[in-house]
Amino acid sequence: MSFTASMLAASYTQGGALSITEIPVPRIRDDEMLLRVGATSICATDVKIVRAGHRKLRDGQQIVLGHEFAGTIAEVGSQVTGFTVGQRVGVVPNAGCGRCDACSRGRANYCPTYTAFGIDRDGSHSPFVRIPGVFIRQGNVVPLPPEISDDQASLLEPFSCVVNSVRESRVVLGDRVVIFGAGPMGLLHAKLFNISGAGKVVMVDPADDRLEQARRLGCDVTINPQHEHLRERVLSATDGQGADVIVTACPIAAVQSEAIQLLAPFGRLCLFGGLPKNSGPVPCDTNAIHYGNFQVTGTTGGSLQDYRIALRLVAGKRIDLGFVVAATLGLSQLREAYDLALAGAAGKVVLTAD
Repeated sequence: MSFTASMLAASYTQGGALSITEIPVPRIRDDEMLLRVGATSICATDVKIVRAGHRKLRDGQQIVLGHEFAGTIAEVGSQVTGFTVGQRVGVVPNAGCGRCDACSRGRANYCPTYTAFGIDRDGSHSPFVRIPGVFIRQGNVVPLPPEISDDQASLLEPFSCVVNSVRESRVVLGDRVVIFGAGPMGLLHAKLFNISGAGKVVMVDPADDRLEQARRLGCDVTINPQHEHLRERVLSATDGQGADVIVTACPIAAVQSEAIQLLAPFGRLCLFGGLPKNSGPVPCDTNAIHYGNFQVTGTTGGSLQDYRIALRLVAGKRIDLGFVVAATLGLSQLREAYDLALAGAAGKVVLTAD
């Protein structure tokens, strides 16, 4: 291998802290490949890990962060077929056991023993990342068409999570949709609901600048619950009926409780944003669910199928993911990038090859 012996990486140690340090460039086995990272984004999950660790990590375990990425194959193991050096690919970050019920359904993101880049194995916040054989065999390495840049491809994973959520919400033509949370994931929901045929999209957020962006992106109604009566505004925006679909794209327990009260008969509620460890249990009006014939679901992550759907939507110019990017920096600027993300950047921070 003709690459440099070391590289800069954003590493986290369970029970410790984030460090930006030089580590060895990975060496691959015969059934693996080495990917030169073209672009990788910092996720809210990365920020959560830096602040509170992750349940899948052992005390003292150190990993390179980052699970949203795309790049160019730099080296291919002798047992790997169907891929070539120089090929551009995106990577679905979760691999399952391949044997459980979730894996048999093609939903490795729900596998109880899944493994994932940047979660329990070295991820993409470095110039190179080793792709183990299990990811290659399960189809997680996805060739990219020329229509998709590395920057856009690094956002396919978060978009695939939104694809999962919107599908599970069973949106139909004309549905009145309410989204709580105008961060990057909430805004991606709004765009996908719009192209999925929603009749009206309502965005709820306590930050006026985020609501302004939501309006620019096509949300029909925006509500700041700190200044407006939420229930009255939602009923006004939905012809007095309530929402057919509600998505909670924020980690706030009170929002989950309140959302039940804003559904129309036969409404669907998707709990998309996970809550902090000590936020539950959340009070729930089960009588409202009973008499309203509501359906309540939750989604986490995205499957390989969700990723491929996301890829087709972006390649087909149905959606441009660039609007969720707050800043783009080089991979040599890992410290500055994490400073921005930890400070609460108003969108995704994307790192690109220097």
